[in-house]
Parts: sequence; structure tokens; C-alpha cells
Amino acid sequence: MNDSYPSRRHTDKPQEKRSLLERLTDFISPEPDSRAELLEILQDAHERNLIDADSLSMIEGVFQVSELCARDIMVPRAQMDAINIAETPDEFIPFVLDKAHSRYPVYDGNRDNVIGVLLAKDLLRYYAQEEFDVRGMLRPAVFIPESKRLNVLLHDFRVNHNHLAIVVDEYGGVAGLITIEDVLEQIVGDIEDEYDFDEESGNIIAAPDGRFRVRALTEIAQFNETFGTDYSDEEVDTIGGFVTHHFGRVPHRGEKARIGKLIFEVQRADARQVHMLLVRRDPLAGQRESELQPQGT
Repeated sequence: MNDSYPSRRHTDKPQEKRSLLERLTDFISPEPDSRAELLEILQDAHERNLIDADSLSMIEGVFQVSELCARDIMVPRAQMDAINIAETPDEFIPFVLDKAHSRYPVYDGNRDNVIGVLLAKDLLRYYAQEEFDVRGMLRPAVFIPESKRLNVLLHDFRVNHNHLAIVVDEYGGVAGLITIEDVLEQIVGDIEDEYDFDEESGNIIAAPDGRFRVRALTEIAQFNETFGTDYSDEEVDTIGGFVTHHFGRVPHRGEKARIGKLIFEVQRADARQVHMLLVRRDPLAGQRESELQPQGT
């Protein structure tokens, strides 16, 4: 009996420092019974400036990760940047340089037969060695079902030191791929790498192939000034919001849309928003100036 008494006194000490009103509020306010109630409490805390917007966003992202599956955020099979083992390094290295990923699934025959993963850094050996065996350079591919929860997948990525997994459907066919960055972005938002914009590069960058890389958060007024368009900013403020409004949903990576004289391709996006766009002029648009005007303007 005496052993438990000091423990109770120790736990009660912090309570003495709290006001009577605070303790009374704790007594009459029930604890949250569901995840939705907990999120409401956190949102209320944000409104009262007890936690900042970034913290709230990350907490919401953690909850979202536990609810989403691999199929919800994977890069679909048709949009996978993969390498055919039948091609020579001279044939696929320009493709690797253009896409600028760190890892590529490699298939033999068709995309359902993924035989491994090629690390872009391993291609450096191609320039240093007379003999270069692509098959010998491949790392084992990790296969996961579409239904795998993202929180479980993130744990597996960390424990097994993997960065990329191939998503397969119930019949064993390749449905897409997912990376550890894709999962983390559900929690912390977009993760920039060495191929993303730096602080001084601006929101719009011209690429050598005639396309433009555009931040989704670029204001429509700036976009209009650069491209000579006349998109309305009455309903949305950013070009990412404008493209999302055009789709009627958050588009996936690789999806394209022709709006007026411009073709937009989603370069980076997550389940919540678009992050990066590739924009080019439509060579077949002709003089259809009216198509530059969104509906309702």
C-alpha cells in the first residue's frame, strides 16, 4: 500500500499547477472516441494557434497513410518509366537521363515480367568498364499486392532498406510501382530532390525539348503573363488548381490535358494535390484563340 502512495503523489503534482478551470474542463470533457473526433480536436487546436499548419498537415497525413493502400497512390503500369532488358545501354541511357529517376524497373519481354531494378548510379560503370552486363547489375525487385496498407509498406521499406516496390494485381500482373518517397509525401507533402527547382530558379523553367516545367503553385496571373494566355483566376488562384479544376479531380502523375493551345502533363502529384507540371504548346491548335478562354469567362 505504501509503495503506491508516493507514485500517486508524484503524478498529482503537475495537476496542482493547473488552474481549477482547466481541471474542471478535463473532468466534464469526454476523451475522443473516434479518429474523426480526434482530428476535430486537432483542427480546433490549430484554429486556436496551439499547433501550426504544418504540424496539423503531417498528423492528418499520418492518419491518411493508415487508411490508404498501395493502389491509391501507385504510378500506374502504363505510366511506369521502365527499361526493356533487350535494349542496349546506348539505347536506354538517353531515356534514363531524360526521366532522371534514381531507380528503374527492368522487364524482359513485357511489363508483367519485371526481372529486377536498375540503379541509375550503377550506369557509371558502363563508362568505366569495357564489359557491362546489365542483368548482372540488377537488384532484386520487391513485389507487393495492391491492397497493402501504406503504413505497413513504409515499415517494410525502412526495415528492409528498400526504396521501390512493384505493385501486382490479384492475377499476378504488374499494376504499377510505388516508392518510399511516394509514401512519405502523403505525410510531409512534396519532397524536392536535386532535379527540382531551387529557390532562385523561379516557378517556370524552359527545358531543352521546348517544354516548360511549372510549379503547380504558380499564380495564374504569372502563368498568363509568361504564356500569353488568359486563364481566369476567379475560381482558383494557381495553375495547379486550374488544371485540377479542369480534370474535376486530382489528376495522377503522367495524365495529360489539352487546354486551349497548351498541353499540360502532370509530372508530380500525390493523393491531395498536383505539385509539378510539364507544359508545351499544342502544334495542332492552329488559331483557336477561343479555346484559351475557360468555360464561364
